[in-house]
Amino acid sequence: MTVIVRALDRDVPTAAADDAGFAAVRRACVPAMLATPASVAFDRAHAHPDCRYRQLIAEVDGEIIGTAQVGIAYDSPDPGQGFANIYVHPERLGRGAGTLLLRTAEEYLADAGAQTVYSWVLDAPGNLAFAARHGYTARRSAHFLRLDLARGTLPPRREPPAGVELVSGSVFADDARPLFALDAETVADEPSDVAAEFTDYEHWVAETWRHPLVSQELTTVALVDGRPAAFSLARADGAGRYGSNMTGTARAHRGRGLAKLAKNDSLHRARAAGCTEAFTGNDAGNGPMLAINEWFGYEICATEVRHVRTLG
Repeated sequence: MTVIVRALDRDVPTAAADDAGFAAVRRACVPAMLATPASVAFDRAHAHPDCRYRQLIAEVDGEIIGTAQVGIAYDSPDPGQGFANIYVHPERLGRGAGTLLLRTAEEYLADAGAQTVYSWVLDAPGNLAFAARHGYTARRSAHFLRLDLARGTLPPRREPPAGVELVSGSVFADDARPLFALDAETVADEPSDVAAEFTDYEHWVAETWRHPLVSQELTTVALVDGRPAAFSLARADGAGRYGSNMTGTARAHRGRGLAKLAKNDSLHRARAAGCTEAFTGNDAGNGPMLAINEWFGYEICATEVRHVRTLG
């Protein structure tokens, strides 16, 4: 059986089936990362042109068994950095799909001007060995965490302190500039191998705020004197799964427990809306956020290790 790798294309007759197959592989490999056919198509259609974003699939006899997300870190102040995240269905390993996906991704990134490639690799012996064989060096780790919303017990909601108000993200449905500014500040301080700077509001709205997985209704924003000071950006896949895409606090308001307050409110909103599982992710070195998630009852369900390789 021959493995074929090709790029997803919205203009081909199989586009809908390709998106569904891509999402299915992602869910099988990393259940904590929400994915639907609509989100796969949206990511492809709304990626920033400078990202050179490409989705690859590996298939055998028409069955999609592996995926890759490939692109350039265009929003980093350091040029020449690319990414290639490879996933092969756990029941279809050993057929060479991962190697072919990675080779195709690296060739594409080299042509796009990348000098280094970063890749998230599941923390399992076979995956780590695969990365090492292909010249990748391990860097930082990040955890995926899961919370049982159906049977677990959330901390009770509590009244915000004086001067603080909790509102749904839908309050900013028509003008999300204050949220964009807060997200940009928190992302800039997030631990990462590749620094990011958010400067394009219109693209942020199109790519993030209007993403089909983002739930403005389940998102919670903590206002201080009427201005966003902390937030918990919520995602939901319509099948009972909720994800915290980003939780953060403005520098001037850190240390007051506002992120915890916002996340707890968002989780209560999610459970009331019928979500049964909650997922989130943390850099392994982000002790404060890990402590908050442990307080909620999240448990680590998987770990990925960031790897890097210099091209050429």
